[in-house]
Amino acid sequence: MKAAAFHYMQPKTVDEALGCLEQLGSDATILAGGQSLMASLNMRLSNPAVLIDINAIDELNGISTVEGRLRIGAMTRQAELEYSPLVSQHAPLITMVMPHIAHPAIRNRGTIGGSIAFADPAAELPACLVALNGQVVAQGPNGERRIAATEFFQDLFETALTDNELLTAIEIPMANENQRFGFRELARRHGDYAMVGLCASSDWSSDNLTELRLAYFNVGPRPVLAEQTASDICRIWPQVRNEMPLDQLESELDPPDDLNASSTMRVHLAKVLTRRIIEEWLS
Repeated sequence: MKAAAFHYMQPKTVDEALGCLEQLGSDATILAGGQSLMASLNMRLSNPAVLIDINAIDELNGISTVEGRLRIGAMTRQAELEYSPLVSQHAPLITMVMPHIAHPAIRNRGTIGGSIAFADPAAELPACLVALNGQVVAQGPNGERRIAATEFFQDLFETALTDNELLTAIEIPMANENQRFGFRELARRHGDYAMVGLCASSDWSSDNLTELRLAYFNVGPRPVLAEQTASDICRIWPQVRNEMPLDQLESELDPPDDLNASSTMRVHLAKVLTRRIIEEWLS
């Protein structure tokens, strides 16, 4: 199939892009890397009146550190994240995740901002941002605002962005020596969407686990932060070697049934992934 007819605009600055959004509102769709959008257009699952291409906006590119945070411009390609020394040093979880996102050809074009704004519940980067307690930076007619990742993802392909706002950057607290990270996913083939995945971030004092964030993906309409399970694991650490308290996941996760896995199977797989990450930290 081919996409339905649409008008095309290519602003050169963020202000120009915001002007387009202010004028067009919900009739417009932003084109970033296009790795999800183009397929959606061609299958006519999306039918915007106007496509606003932000690839020419240079100020949306780049990786930097700002006041204890790692700032990643929305148009930064996923391949750049994969090999960035700054990302590896200050957000190692992202470095762990990147090779599992689709395939190199996709990562060469796909952007972090596009993945976050698209908010696919089966995607790795939204869950990664939640696990890292990150923020989305959005700019609109009233200026810039920061949205916590836990509040940004609201429902299936729905975010806290308004029609006249543009996602401009992602900000993540810089990792420190007391933190450890883990990533696991189960997919039928490398590069496929995972049946279940987990991004984990932890804080330690000596050998004691003091804080844990477990962000699961493809277990609901948005990334799920399993706070009760994380609290239970911290509470009994280090006795967790003998009995890992994962029963709460059955109430915290509400995955769908589909052709790849049943809801019951997904909860079971989520427990398996959690156990593998914890056992890795214990070894």
